[in-house]
Amino acid sequence: MPRSLLVLLLLVAAVAGSWLARSAMVRWRDLRAAQTYELAAEARPALVRAGAAALCLMCVSALGVAVLLGERGGVRQAVAAVEEGRSAGSADGAAVASSAPSAVPSPSPVAAVAFAAVGRAAGGELMQGAVPGPDGRARAVRVWLPAEYGKNATDRFPVIVLHSGTPGRTADADLPDVFDGVASAVQQGKARPFVVVAPEAPGGTGHPCDLVAAAPQAVADDEALRSAVGAAFRTLPAGPAGWSVLGVDGGAPCAAAAGLARPDLYGAAAAVSGRYDAKALTGAAAEAPGAVGARLLLAAAKRDTDGVASGRAVQAALRDAKSRAEVRTSEVVQDYTPERERLRLVRVAVQYLAEQLAK
Repeated sequence: MPRSLLVLLLLVAAVAGSWLARSAMVRWRDLRAAQTYELAAEARPALVRAGAAALCLMCVSALGVAVLLGERGGVRQAVAAVEEGRSAGSADGAAVASSAPSAVPSPSPVAAVAFAAVGRAAGGELMQGAVPGPDGRARAVRVWLPAEYGKNATDRFPVIVLHSGTPGRTADADLPDVFDGVASAVQQGKARPFVVVAPEAPGGTGHPCDLVAAAPQAVADDEALRSAVGAAFRTLPAGPAGWSVLGVDGGAPCAAAAGLARPDLYGAAAAVSGRYDAKALTGAAAEAPGAVGARLLLAAAKRDTDGVASGRAVQAALRDAKSRAEVRTSEVVQDYTPERERLRLVRVAVQYLAEQLAK
């Protein structure tokens, strides 16, 4: 075979191998992204492209040897090596493909997470740790321990998961006074003390709450986070008997979507001063697992006419869809400033969560 033809084949194999390797990497990143939100994804396309890229690499190696040797015997040996490698590669690829699961494997159990004190808020202590996500990247998690946490070393506390509507941030970064509303409900005897867990909202999207509504598996407090919190603090076991969810302002749609879509995780949900997509929330509620309906409070200040109307629209949409969800609204809070109204609304929400978890 002419040397020039061998060089041409070598270049074609190199270009094809590069393209296939790049395509395999893109497919692999898609699989990792699906794993982040615990979604099912097919692994076979990535494996096929990786196998083809490896075959092209063998062709490049064989043709390179042939070009260097420049002899007929060397060419025949190279071709034989390619054929042998193709057979071995096909067998190995088939074995890998047959053993590959149809979905992305679950992440390995997370190691113990150390939480360190970062300040005090509303008479309690604020802790922070970094919990690895399903994709391996660390995400900030803040945990507020009420003043009552340190009084009895045997008490275990229910949990409020505080959702953020800002990508890459925890809810308290935007609402530093939210813990005052939680503590106020306890001080007035309207609720038992809660531990508040504020996970960092996922990045990669400008609207984390839309992601929760579309893919309920994408709740910020996944299994790894729940395990880390349960191991580090005296909380009630994760589940609807002891865990609830709360969102304020931008995080309200996240809490509403999480509560409606996952009553198997949360015993109750409360959303404060939010603006909601009634159609999306109705769809999320329709996909909820199990026979137990979600319990949700939508609270807004009396003068927040848009918030009141949005909450009523969600309530009506779920009623029209004959959803199992039990939705209440609160529209009577009014005060001198928006900040005082927010504190009172959070207090109402915490009271609701405490009452529902006690049932």
